[in-house]
Amino acid sequence: MFELESSEVSQETAGSAWLPTASRRTFLKGVAGAGAAVSFMSKSAWANGEIGFWAKDLPADKLTEMFNTIVRIRWHERTMVDKMITDPKYRGYNHFYAGQEAVATGVCAALNNKGPFDQLDLVYSTHRPTGHAIAKGVDMKKMAAENDFRATGLNGGYGGEMHLSDKSCGFIGADGMIGPGHVIATGSAFAFRARDSKQVAVVFGGDGTYATPHFHSALNNAALLKLPFIYVLENNLYHQYAHYSYSCPMKDIADAARTYRIPGVVVDGQDVFQVYNVMKTAVDRARAGDGPTLIEAKTYRYYNHWGAPGAEAGQLGAFGYDPLAISSFRPEREVRAWMQRDPVDICRNILVNWGVLTRARADEIEAAAKKEAIDAFAWADKQPFCKPEDGLKNVFVEGVVPARQFG
Repeated sequence: MFELESSEVSQETAGSAWLPTASRRTFLKGVAGAGAAVSFMSKSAWANGEIGFWAKDLPADKLTEMFNTIVRIRWHERTMVDKMITDPKYRGYNHFYAGQEAVATGVCAALNNKGPFDQLDLVYSTHRPTGHAIAKGVDMKKMAAENDFRATGLNGGYGGEMHLSDKSCGFIGADGMIGPGHVIATGSAFAFRARDSKQVAVVFGGDGTYATPHFHSALNNAALLKLPFIYVLENNLYHQYAHYSYSCPMKDIADAARTYRIPGVVVDGQDVFQVYNVMKTAVDRARAGDGPTLIEAKTYRYYNHWGAPGAEAGQLGAFGYDPLAISSFRPEREVRAWMQRDPVDICRNILVNWGVLTRARADEIEAAAKKEAIDAFAWADKQPFCKPEDGLKNVFVEGVVPARQFG
């Protein structure tokens, strides 16, 4: 077991992302001495150019699948943005995930996403769920229909974006509230431990969750009971329209892990392979019974908090005035600087460099992902709407339900 040497923290030129630095000498020295048994504590992420120790050894088809997932998320988001801007009849809405694709992809690539339910790793999401859902294996067509409240949608059209759920792949659901998902996820982790399962419970949260009691309650209980629980905090710098520094006194939220004496890791959320590396280590640790991990992925969303204000059809990203914020709350230069470290480009360039893909093959994969997204929304457009008279259909249990104390 080893830890990286202490290192100074350097500021990324792209936006305000703060990431730890670690020398290649230290990295190689540690790997040589530890083999596959790797431990990591706060500020021990392999970031700022360290390509990684797990991801580089993955087979070509797994690496290609990760690129495919990233571009599928990207084109789902872009297609939905264009739909919202150009189609006045479209009823769907979204908290867009574009810019953060590497986080969901790297996290879910390290999980069990297929098989019987009692073998699946479970993911709990946020009000920004579509990227997590696609990465976990949710059907894009059914999700497109659900987001437009169609009767053949993922959840019958009754949930919409902030309540997406698909038990078949272990995507337990999105949550419109900030925080409760963390507590529910620790409940699943407790169940896994109680029945000696090797499953892992993962919850995604934003930087704003640090200020909620659920954040600390979940980590405290997971640490006390050594639960197989992983908290993935996507720090995209803003909770709605305020910079995260307004509610968090720390530069790295992962430092909060020290309070609970569990690993707290900062990782470059724009690089899918670095995300995969730290997630793989956290998953192995959880399955081994060593307890929870807090992962803070520094990332950035290309669109505003909700919907498509400031966006134009056919253009990636939103710029300028946001009427919901009554201001332009993010400097345009900041948005464009982060877009220079685009997760799609980073993933593509690394795989081309490794000889896994040619640029022509990468372009083919992306074109297929774009077509899939367009076809998914076209299919959803033809589906029937929910019936108003069925509005309470899934609110109350139908039939006779015996009292638990007698049944």
